[in-house]
Amino acid sequence: MVNLVRAEIRKLLGLPTAWIGLVLGTLIAPVVVLLNAPYTRRAIADGTLTDTSDLGLNDLGIGLIGPMVLGVIVVSSEYTSTARDAPGARQLTATLAAVPNRLRLLAAKTTALVLVVAAQAAVTAAATLTLTQVLHGDHAPVPAPTRIAAAILYWTLTALLAYAITLITRNGIVPLTLLIINSSVVSVSYLLTKVTDLASYLPDIVGAQMFIRGADFPVEVAPVTAGLVMTAWILALLAVGAVLFQRRDA
Repeated sequence: MVNLVRAEIRKLLGLPTAWIGLVLGTLIAPVVVLLNAPYTRRAIADGTLTDTSDLGLNDLGIGLIGPMVLGVIVVSSEYTSTARDAPGARQLTATLAAVPNRLRLLAAKTTALVLVVAAQAAVTAAATLTLTQVLHGDHAPVPAPTRIAAAILYWTLTALLAYAITLITRNGIVPLTLLIINSSVVSVSYLLTKVTDLASYLPDIVGAQMFIRGADFPVEVAPVTAGLVMTAWILALLAVGAVLFQRRDA
């Protein structure tokens, strides 16, 4: 199993699109902190921004495009045609020939994705929070280690959410488009919270409460409960994806 996980990590890191996700996900948040620094200083100085406990942590949200790309590409790459003259040939055929046990294959892919995204999230969180403290000093208290760990967990679960949806749809474009739009352009999940409080328990909304404190959430959920709810969503979607993957033809 260890060798299989290593092979899946090498396969993932060998994809050009995966490196786009790694680079963007790692750099966007620190760059946003740097660009917003003048505005943030003015907001603190004139009293517009009084609660600075989430400084840095809030900016990590913009970097979620990274784990989303990785979660999608680790599955969608298996279904991409490998040759122009043979449009029916896909990487999955060779993968299953090497690893016929589909559940074992999924376990290895899931583990590889978790390891890569967790490492990326740790590096990004460290860079973003360090830069925030350098730029804003005492106005940017260092978050508790549990909050930082929760942010890393949120990144990892977000990657698994993208992974599970792609596993179900067998298409990378649709889930990636919807997830990116929902996280950066207009949050459909957030809009739904204006209609019903139940939308506050959607994975992307509830999961943020694992580490964000100062935001105005429609329904306040304790950090541990938020983590359990988001994890339950991911496990349910992964279970559906695993069943479909097991039953479908290559």
